[in-house]
Amino acid sequence: MSRSVQLATTAGDQAAADPDSLRLHQLGYKQELKRGLSTLSNFAFSFANISVLTGVTATYNTGLRYGGPVSMSLGWLLVALFNGCVALSMAEICSAYPTSGGLYYWSAKLAGKEWASLASWVTGWFNIVGQWAAIASVDFSLAQLLQVIILLSTGGASGGGYMASKYVVLVICAVMLILHGIINSLPIQWLSFFGQIGAIWNAAGVFVLVILIPSVAKDRPSVEFVFTHLNTDNGMGIHDKAYIFAVGLLMSQFSVLGYDTSAHMVEETKNADRSGPVGIITSVVCATVFGWIYLLALTSAVTDIPYLLSPDNDAGGYAIAQALYTAFHRRYGSGAGGIACLGAVAVAVFLCGIACVTSNSRMAYAFSRDGAMPLSRVWYRVNRHEVPLNVVWLGVAVAFVMALTSLGSQVAFQAMGSIATVGMYIAYALPVFFRVTTARRSFVPGPFHLGKYGVAVGWVGVVWVATVTVLFSLPVAYPVANKETFNYTPVAVGGVLLLSVGAWVLRARFWFKGPITNTSDGPV
Repeated sequence: MSRSVQLATTAGDQAAADPDSLRLHQLGYKQELKRGLSTLSNFAFSFANISVLTGVTATYNTGLRYGGPVSMSLGWLLVALFNGCVALSMAEICSAYPTSGGLYYWSAKLAGKEWASLASWVTGWFNIVGQWAAIASVDFSLAQLLQVIILLSTGGASGGGYMASKYVVLVICAVMLILHGIINSLPIQWLSFFGQIGAIWNAAGVFVLVILIPSVAKDRPSVEFVFTHLNTDNGMGIHDKAYIFAVGLLMSQFSVLGYDTSAHMVEETKNADRSGPVGIITSVVCATVFGWIYLLALTSAVTDIPYLLSPDNDAGGYAIAQALYTAFHRRYGSGAGGIACLGAVAVAVFLCGIACVTSNSRMAYAFSRDGAMPLSRVWYRVNRHEVPLNVVWLGVAVAFVMALTSLGSQVAFQAMGSIATVGMYIAYALPVFFRVTTARRSFVPGPFHLGKYGVAVGWVGVVWVATVTVLFSLPVAYPVANKETFNYTPVAVGGVLLLSVGAWVLRARFWFKGPITNTSDGPV
């Protein structure tokens, strides 16, 4: 029997047995990861990764300081509208190219032959660096939250409570990273379980807190305050209202980040060309609705913004912690209920960290499979449980190195949230840009597509990402006098761009040709 006939026979057998494996084979890859996730599990990973309890809690201080209630309540809806366009376009592309490489593979396919390898290279590096920054940001935020819980449980800042040093916080962060690495070393069935628990915990947590917080808070602001009050007393020397509102959007933009997880998990998902897009869209819709309701509930306990942000309060300036602690203390004479609420949020942040490492490991596995990472042969390995173990621990190690910046400057580390946001959204927007420009006539959609609206929706998403990239690179304090008031975001994002393009010009262009097929007959 000839080789071509053998291949045709093999492909036919695959189609009959597993259409997902055949589609992956057509895209140029062998099925090497265990395909054991359902549509629900795929959605759960993205929803747990987005984790509005994590995003809103970690960045609430930023939203409260820059604009306050209006930048969060109405700003959230503004971000949701434009962010939805990005998600819809990504879902359409995911349906056409369901591979773990996700964004960088899409860019290679859509940029055209002349630009394919460069587009793939830059997109991949923005994606993976953004994911590393997200892991560092989430786990360090968890360490800070645990530190605040300990502080309030031991009497608060004004009552002689234990205030952990920056070194202790870093150690807590390291422990969380190690735990996340251990959990991500388990088989996919266990990871699917944690993903589903993360989704359930976020939904249930928001439901409980939304009922509990307004009912406990004795002093509640008016509806007008929640939807129209613009806080200009930020203490950062910024007074222009439009500028303040724009900077405050970082909280909303960061809080709905991570839905590319559904794309990175498609090689482990059944009915991938449908389940992947469904996971992206439903996770964004659910996160948008749950997040907005959670924000409104939190803001219903906000009356004295300067006090909540003051480093002299019981929570050391952690606004959400102080608001919950105060609400329960005024109602019951004890802040224990508020501490319990913070504990529930901490569990959500921990589960979010698991999903962040999972998503990063699958993306890094695919990127190393295509030879794009140093020591790719080391990272492109799966163990006997079909888990890419080496890249799991690579992500943990890199995230810890990023967390070390907290020892030098808290502001420098806080830029990690901005780097994760801007870097990831640039990676989201690049394949969409190529979809609506060079490849819009040749794009062959999958089962999920936007029809005649695809190009228009894509352009809205691309313009939005370009806008927020500029906004989040602007100074966040005036005058910009020292390392504590400097916005490190443009330096970090520009550094990723410079290093990736520089590496391309000097070396990578000679050997990296984009995604490398590992099947004998290559992609279709």
